[in-house]
Amino acid sequence: MATAEFGQAVRRWRDRVPPEAAGLPAGGQRRAAGLRREELALLAGVSVDYVTRLEQGRASHPSAQVVEALARALRLSGEERAHLFRLAGLVPPGPETVPAHISPSVQRLLDRLTGTPVAVYDASWTLLLANPPYAALMGDPSGWRGPERNGVWRHFVGPGSRARHTPESLRTFEAALVADLRAAAARYPADRQLRRLIAELRAGSDRFAEWWESGAVGHHEAAQKTIDHPQAGPVTLDCDVLTVTGSDLRIMVYTAEPGTEDADRLALLTALGTQRLVG
Repeated sequence: MATAEFGQAVRRWRDRVPPEAAGLPAGGQRRAAGLRREELALLAGVSVDYVTRLEQGRASHPSAQVVEALARALRLSGEERAHLFRLAGLVPPGPETVPAHISPSVQRLLDRLTGTPVAVYDASWTLLLANPPYAALMGDPSGWRGPERNGVWRHFVGPGSRARHTPESLRTFEAALVADLRAAAARYPADRQLRRLIAELRAGSDRFAEWWESGAVGHHEAAQKTIDHPQAGPVTLDCDVLTVTGSDLRIMVYTAEPGTEDADRLALLTALGTQRLVG
């Protein structure tokens, strides 16, 4: 159960995060230099009322997902994050579970890519953070919950994505997804959420089950992808997947060749798309 100390810690850490450090405008009248409750709620993907109740000690039993989201929004260090989990009455995630922590240094790197579509996934391809250009390009994920935030689940069971595939690229993509999930299951055998995800995929998708039983081997490569945007039409972009050594995070980055129509469309989408941080 979360204690009053949990709320006090959240408030204390909220006060030390300047809005510009979180990619938010710093203008307007402010009583403190840190984040407002509304801004923390936005960054963490929870309601303002829930943040208020947590800080006032009127809410208990925050989930591990909420604590992780708060730690990420507050840009906590590894030790601070573990402390917040303990204050919530939870065991901090250990080395045998899929890492979901975005370190402050990686966050600063992401802050420098504000005009580029970027998303951060964990080793099981569960979405941790998507910046506004990514949300504008691929669809706003702020309302996704549970398995909806997992890219493998969305591809095999859910609605899929806006990325267009040829038969060959689809086979390559699916083999890489299943191979990644198999490798993650081997690296993090104690992760019950990952085991549950794999069981749901095997039960919910014959195609995933076939890939899984075949022992698929594959890996992600830099590639051009055409995104079928509902308003802007097809946009062809370069897609790169970067892995953060030591944390097993995947950073997906979409870029366009300068001076092309695709670059112009991407710039327009970035300017007119979702104007808030989601994750």
